[in-house]
Amino acid sequence: MLFIKRKTCCVGVSILLACGASAADLADYSVHSTPSYDATRTFSWTGAYAGLHGGVAFPEFSKHAVPSVGAQMGLNLQAGSIVVGAELEGSYMNNEVRVLGGKVESRFRGAAKAKAGLGFDRTLVYGIAGVTTTEFESRHLEKDKWKSGPDNWKQGYLFGGGVEQAFSGGVSVKIEYNCVMSNGVPFTDGRISSKSDLNDHVIRGGLNFRF
Repeated sequence: MLFIKRKTCCVGVSILLACGASAADLADYSVHSTPSYDATRTFSWTGAYAGLHGGVAFPEFSKHAVPSVGAQMGLNLQAGSIVVGAELEGSYMNNEVRVLGGKVESRFRGAAKAKAGLGFDRTLVYGIAGVTTTEFESRHLEKDKWKSGPDNWKQGYLFGGGVEQAFSGGVSVKIEYNCVMSNGVPFTDGRISSKSDLNDHVIRGGLNFRF
């Protein structure tokens, strides 16, 4: 009888241990982790934008800086940390450059730019390259009076770079440098015609609204 009781007790303990192990296994696999929807989303530069800019231009053959203001619109696409985009802009300035026999004035400029850079969350560092078209008006001195020559729209190109910082509400600010090259701008001094390479360096700040 004692042997039977001991055997029965051992069997009962084994069954309890097996049940406990099974319960532990069920507890481990029955609890599934749920994704957290409170995690902060990563900022993206993808999207369209429009804005305003203003700054100063430093003509290559002038000692004075001239103001430049305008507007821009563009589109960015981001993949990982790489950001590429395209931008159109128009600017107004009152730029006057002295050349042999007179001077050349430029007022309006349009540009089409390609952009590529790296996005560090809300900070974008980028380089730019593009083409420009600028309105030039030549003037020459004749009998102590300035005479106007023909207006010309001259194509050129640019390159540069900038840094843009995004804030809440779809607003971002930028600072940008452009080197603009307009080669072979036609000029007449009233007797003969010639051409000059007119380059300038532009530093500007801008405000963009993303949508």
